[in-house]
Amino acid sequence: MLIKQLSIFLENKSGRLHEVSQILGSNGINMSAFSVADTSEFGILRLIVSDPELACKVLRENQFSVSLTDVVCLNCPNEPGALAKALQILSDNKISIEYLYAYSMGDSANVVLKPDQLEECIKVLQAHQMELVKASELYKI
Repeated sequence: MLIKQLSIFLENKSGRLHEVSQILGSNGINMSAFSVADTSEFGILRLIVSDPELACKVLRENQFSVSLTDVVCLNCPNEPGALAKALQILSDNKISIEYLYAYSMGDSANVVLKPDQLEECIKVLQAHQMELVKASELYKI
């Protein structure tokens, strides 16, 4: 149930996001989800891609600072209160979320979570019949 996420350090200057997407695209790597957090000096681009190991390799070859991080992807109904229910379960079990990002597709939404207790998060969500997305399913979206 673990998903590999790329975290890429980017200078905050024009063209850097394009460069990443160009490198990945030219290597046949599809981006399924992403998030950018920035400051005035730099940004952190977080990506879920079709081939995380290859993406890491080709980005490093192009002088990007990149790391792989394990995250969890929760699939929940795309309706009011669905995410709140999942977050309440995690909160009740003393699991904190370092960050998250999400995207919806029709009737469902995928939420990428970086919890402070990865294995416990998976265990708790599964115990409450919450649907977790497998890496093979997410990478082909």
